[in-house]
Amino acid sequence: MSEPPSAARRGPSSDPLPKRARRVLFWINLWPPYLGAGVRVRRIPGRAAVEVTMKNRWWNANYYGTQFGGSLYSMCDPFYTLLLAWQLGGGYTVLDQAATIEFLRPGRGTVRATFEVPPQRVEEIRDAAAAGEKLLSEFEARVHAADGELVARVGKVVYVRRKR
Repeated sequence: MSEPPSAARRGPSSDPLPKRARRVLFWINLWPPYLGAGVRVRRIPGRAAVEVTMKNRWWNANYYGTQFGGSLYSMCDPFYTLLLAWQLGGGYTVLDQAATIEFLRPGRGTVRATFEVPPQRVEEIRDAAAAGEKLLSEFEARVHAADGELVARVGKVVYVRRKR
C-alpha cells in the first residue's frame, strides 16, 4: 500500500517530540493549576522546545499587582524534565533534582519563557549516562516581560540515569 500524496509531499517528520508528548503539552493547558494561573503552553513545531506565557490577572497577582512569584516559578517547573525525558526515551529515569529562581524585576503584563533541549545536548547527556551512573544536568530558563526585559532566571538541575 502506498502513502497518500500529502504524506509523500511532507516527507519524514522532523519533529523531535513524539506524538504522545505533543498531546501531553496540549492537555497541560487544561491542568487546573495552570488554567487557574493563566499559564499557556505552546509547542514550537520542528524543535524540541516549548514556549510558556502567563498573563497578569487579578487572580495570579500579588499584593502589589505584579506576577506572583510562585506562579512565575510554576510556569517554568516541569519543562526541561519533560523535554529531556521525551527525547531520551523510555530507557532513562529523568527527574527534577533542584531548582532556583532569581527575581530580577516585577512581572507586569504577559510574561514569556522558552524551554529548549537541542538534539546535540540530548546526545551529550545520553553519552554521559551510558555507563549507568547518575548524571546531573543544569539548565537555565529566562522569563521575559512583553517589552523584552528580563523578569527572572530559573535554574534547573535534572537527574538522569539509564535504567538497568
